[in-house]
Amino acid sequence: MTRQPASRPRQIRKRTSMEDTASPTSALPVFDFADRPDYSEFVQAAGTGRRQPLAGFDADYVDIVDYIVRCTHKIWEEKAVGLIYTHYAHNVLVHYSSGIMYGREGMVVNTLQRIAMYAERRAYADDVIWSGNDQDGFYSSHRVSSSGTHTGYGEFGPPTGRKIHRWGMADCFIRENRIVEEWLASDALTELRQMGYDPVALARRAVLPNKPGTHGEIDRLPTGQQYPVFLDVPSGQDDPQGFIAAVLGNLWNARLINMVREHYAPNHVAFVPDSRKLYGHGDYENFVITLLACFPDLAINIDHQALQGDERRGFRVATRCTFQGTHEGYGPYGAPTGRRIFLIVISHHIIRGGKVVQEWTMFDEFALLKQLYGQIES
Repeated sequence: MTRQPASRPRQIRKRTSMEDTASPTSALPVFDFADRPDYSEFVQAAGTGRRQPLAGFDADYVDIVDYIVRCTHKIWEEKAVGLIYTHYAHNVLVHYSSGIMYGREGMVVNTLQRIAMYAERRAYADDVIWSGNDQDGFYSSHRVSSSGTHTGYGEFGPPTGRKIHRWGMADCFIRENRIVEEWLASDALTELRQMGYDPVALARRAVLPNKPGTHGEIDRLPTGQQYPVFLDVPSGQDDPQGFIAAVLGNLWNARLINMVREHYAPNHVAFVPDSRKLYGHGDYENFVITLLACFPDLAINIDHQALQGDERRGFRVATRCTFQGTHEGYGPYGAPTGRRIFLIVISHHIIRGGKVVQEWTMFDEFALLKQLYGQIES
């Protein structure tokens, strides 16, 4: 497994008017989405000499945020698909909730097939939260709002002509201009519904590999019959990254649903799968309780975090988790199937005044349905 750089807090300040008029080679700060930059600003900065230390990166990129935003634009919107060969390692690992893809040739094929499905596709960068450096490697968490028209053939049938919009998140580990490992979480269920498909019917058509062996115990409790760890929650202003880690651990593993009212603002807004927009404590509590009711042994493991921002403009924390559980309860996913699920979950939280005020939490709910209802190959 590729070594990841240690996450460490960074303080990003808003550039001053003096810096805005400085020469291109001035030590300007790394692009920060707290400033809501327009794409034209990334284009204008390219190749100007303004540069974060980026050993081994193409000369026109000015910093890691610029790299993520513009290489995505070049590949997907300018359709320079061949840049995957210079921007991905030959042996890249791409992790989905439904499995792992190995090698950049698979990325080329996948990208061509996706572009063929959608005309007028736009992938709007909404945030990039990052950590690391050019010596140890960078880690980025990229939030994207995608839209397009379904005008081409795809896995599930002919074009429908319908408009689609969905959220997606991509966590990448990057060295010397190449993404060497990537984790993806997107709202695929929304996409299928917008195209007019029945996601459950499609999930039942899926064929899952008949893997040998059995599942082990889900590690939510420390040892056997002991109760889960109740974590001390640090200040959201002094340690935003630790604050989110403790809140998530208590909320999901220790079943302390009271974390929502204690640490989320009353007007908290959350974007979650299936195009749901949750408002306030009640909606969010119901979201958590519903998942726990469907998967009573659900456990999360925090795999990586990154932090940007400051107290004045708000801290932004990116957290990638692994969810595991067994479908043993009734709920929106139907009657219990007894099947084990595995999900990659990526969250972006905004913290102001020591409380969570906004978040995006994405996981592939269609991958979840396939794990519950797909046919096991004989």
